[in-house]
Amino acid sequence: MAGPTVIALDAMGGDRAPEMVVAGANVARERYPDVRFLLFGDEARLAKLLGKFPKLAAVSQIRPSESVVGPNDRPSVALRQSRNSSMRLAIDAVRSGDAGGVVSAGNTGALMAMAKMVLKTLPGIKRPALASMMPTGRGEIVLLDLGANVECDAENLIQFALMGALFARDVVGVPRPTVGLLNVGHEEVKGHDDLRIAYENLRAAQDLPMHFHGFIEGNDIGAGTVDVVVTDGFTGNIALKTIEGTARLYSEFLRATFRRSVISKLGYLLARPALNALKNRVDPRRYNGGMFLGLRGVAVKSHGGTDAFGFANAIGFAVDMIAHGFNAKVKAEIERWQTLPLDTPKTAAL
Repeated sequence: MAGPTVIALDAMGGDRAPEMVVAGANVARERYPDVRFLLFGDEARLAKLLGKFPKLAAVSQIRPSESVVGPNDRPSVALRQSRNSSMRLAIDAVRSGDAGGVVSAGNTGALMAMAKMVLKTLPGIKRPALASMMPTGRGEIVLLDLGANVECDAENLIQFALMGALFARDVVGVPRPTVGLLNVGHEEVKGHDDLRIAYENLRAAQDLPMHFHGFIEGNDIGAGTVDVVVTDGFTGNIALKTIEGTARLYSEFLRATFRRSVISKLGYLLARPALNALKNRVDPRRYNGGMFLGLRGVAVKSHGGTDAFGFANAIGFAVDMIAHGFNAKVKAEIERWQTLPLDTPKTAAL
């Protein structure tokens, strides 16, 4: 797209939409002054909200929609009955070229289904993958797939590895990412057939945009053993939810401990600066935004319960993917994979 970067926003998606979406767009406007916004949703409500943010209104355009995809709507139903919804029209804007990317905090399944149907996958990509970031002991890492594909074959896993490496390199800024396949052990003989096939192909390939570490286990995720963790959507989603749940559990433990006695409360006052630093380090809003990698357009899923700060970070991911020409690099890398020399024959045809 020529000219300024334009982001289409599903302004009605999310627990606190459209207020949160508009406030988040205003935060993003301050960070990215050259970005323009298309807001899809209730025209009267959006116009009133934009009145509170004159500078945002100057770089935004409201496009009315007739309906909203509900949080409990089945993806199949949303595909058939929500063609004039704020979510669908925002995705359509990317397909038509009016916007370079779409961000929504709405129904994940519906967004995935609509984005895949409307935008289609890039040439050579069999399935898109949902990727996100999380903090570890060594820094931020990329995880994919986090639920877009419950079942994956070796071809999918190899493509996820390539896309994840490119995202870590070009968007996150890791010069040569280390990539690992999540498995039940580090040994080559462990795991199901598709995992072992993907392992053999990635190990045999030369001149990849990454260092292939091999198999990793669940405890390697938090340790930051690799920069990119690759798995199927079933395992990835469970791993992500387990990590999130454990973090909330320990947070509750910590609060309960400091409330136990007067001495504990005094200890909290002394430890508060360090605790605030820890809170900022693991703040999920900093990593808000699930990227659908492998589509013919940029699509980012924000957490539905986030606030303006978190939504602005999701917008930031979309802006960065557009600025780095991420999709063009994925297309070129998949094409190049076909010609890479292998030490052993490919058993996963791409």
